[in-house]
Amino acid sequence: MWSLSPDIHHLNHGSFGAVPIPVQEARAEWLQRWESATSRFIFEEFAEAVEVARSEVASFVGASKDGFAFVRNASTGVASVVRSIEPWLKPGDEVVVTSHGYNAVRQTVEFTAARTGARVVAVDLPFPIESPAQVTEAVVAAVGPRTRLVVVDHISSPTGLVFPIHEILGQLEPEVPVLVDGAHGPGQVPLDLDALGASWYTGNLHKWVCAPKGAAFLWTRADRIDHTFPVVISHGWNTPMVGGESRYHALFDWLGTDDMTPWLAAPAAIRCVGAMVPGGWPEVMRRNHEMALSARSVLCEALGISPPAPEAMVGSMAAIPLPEGKGEVGRDLLSPLNGQLLAAGFETLVYPWPEWPSQLLRVSAHLYNTLDEYEKLASTISELVG
Repeated sequence: MWSLSPDIHHLNHGSFGAVPIPVQEARAEWLQRWESATSRFIFEEFAEAVEVARSEVASFVGASKDGFAFVRNASTGVASVVRSIEPWLKPGDEVVVTSHGYNAVRQTVEFTAARTGARVVAVDLPFPIESPAQVTEAVVAAVGPRTRLVVVDHISSPTGLVFPIHEILGQLEPEVPVLVDGAHGPGQVPLDLDALGASWYTGNLHKWVCAPKGAAFLWTRADRIDHTFPVVISHGWNTPMVGGESRYHALFDWLGTDDMTPWLAAPAAIRCVGAMVPGGWPEVMRRNHEMALSARSVLCEALGISPPAPEAMVGSMAAIPLPEGKGEVGRDLLSPLNGQLLAAGFETLVYPWPEWPSQLLRVSAHLYNTLDEYEKLASTISELVG
């Protein structure tokens, strides 16, 4: 079902995913349809095809179709929201983020803050951590009268923690707008975006859903749709709307000539992965969660440390603190240990956090992984850092 090399232990699904062979074939079929009649496909077929894909994926994440738009990746979704709120921001206004946020997201916020004179308030969250309540209390406490936006992860990229977003949103929305960076959410945890209550939620489909790279979405609550725009303005800005057509969709669906086949293949990924085990997606998520916990247990035992977070805050990824790193961090912003593990046949993620020489090891779990892979990793990493 997978085209992963048998010579590599792929334990880094959380970064770039892996696409099952049937999904690769589904995308290839879309490419063939497009390349066989390039103009006809765009002018006569694409609008209907993307609408069908939108309906299927929106249903999977419990989202109203009206607020659902495809984007290339979650970073694009974040940038679309943050750049859309720039007109709201005045010098001294605040945008709240957390210390567990994704670096690219933080830089987008910093960029907008520098342009507008707003201030970035970074909430320092602990790791190791004892309770989800620590996250809720710290984020809510950082919100003040000048807060114009809160950006919070659903599942943190560096630490792999599942944040208590229901509790955070329950205390902030609708008075304080919240953008949930759900890059790792779809396919890792169940989603019901309509019931969640966030102003915006952006998620990747190329990670846990296993769609091709370039498949992601931005969901916008109904009252925010008219004020949310893509980072690129194209024909949708002055395209005449007919009947029940949506300007929001017109803006996001066409940003110029690009490869949209990952969006069109996303429903095939949902169906394909959901059919891999009896019980469908709930069982996929349960198995991946249990494997991640087992992997964490094996690694912590080998390193002689306690699990750094409660099991309830673990999804399908786990991060483990390592001894201080040696050498210099390169342009890839990764620990030199990451390259050593890759040379030994392990695709993992070892990175400076919160700052070098402190470092974390993050491993992921999907259906193609087995416990012995993590046992081999534990043995190898013990030798390298021992």
